[in-house]
Amino acid sequence: MTDEFLRMPNWYLPLAPYTMPTVFVRLRPEAVAALAAGADGGEKVSLKSDVSRQVIRDLSEPMKHIPGSCFPVVNVCAPTDTERFEVKGGAVHSARSAWFYLTQSEKVAKAAAAGQVSYIGLRPFRKVNRTREFRLFIFKRQLVAMSQYHLTRHFRRLEGFRKKYWQAAQEFVSRLAWRLEVESLVMDIYITSKNEILIFDLNPWGE
Repeated sequence: MTDEFLRMPNWYLPLAPYTMPTVFVRLRPEAVAALAAGADGGEKVSLKSDVSRQVIRDLSEPMKHIPGSCFPVVNVCAPTDTERFEVKGGAVHSARSAWFYLTQSEKVAKAAAAGQVSYIGLRPFRKVNRTREFRLFIFKRQLVAMSQYHLTRHFRRLEGFRKKYWQAAQEFVSRLAWRLEVESLVMDIYITSKNEILIFDLNPWGE
């Protein structure tokens, strides 16, 4: 398999038991084009346009069935470069807000311009502790390295949990390795307060 597996709508089904419930909403070609138009500092999407109205309508129904706040993503990335993510972790309460913050993200715009966006994924919002987010480096379906996800500073408290988290991650990768359709990849995970591991995202192996 190619890196197509690393797009969320593709890896979600085989890895669903190990991630958060997600609803996928297919985007019309004109909606993808509208997102892509914002790449490289281009014009942002107007929420009053026909395209925006259509997308907001498409998002509204599934969002009614997601309890609490929602966290929107697209196939290959989340709008982590927006003000909403910085201030509220990306939580949104309406379809209008979900679409608005996706249109404000340069990451999303560039992914759309590169032909990597076809769906919006809607997840229940989960407030996370940054010291529990990690990046796993999986080579030939084996865990070979693990790091903090946030590299702005070293979290000293993790020193006391290093062996415990490493062992948990090894067991986790060993358990689901057969589900992976690529041998080598980078996996972003979250370890909950109950020591359960959730997959947040998959990325290509390499720099």
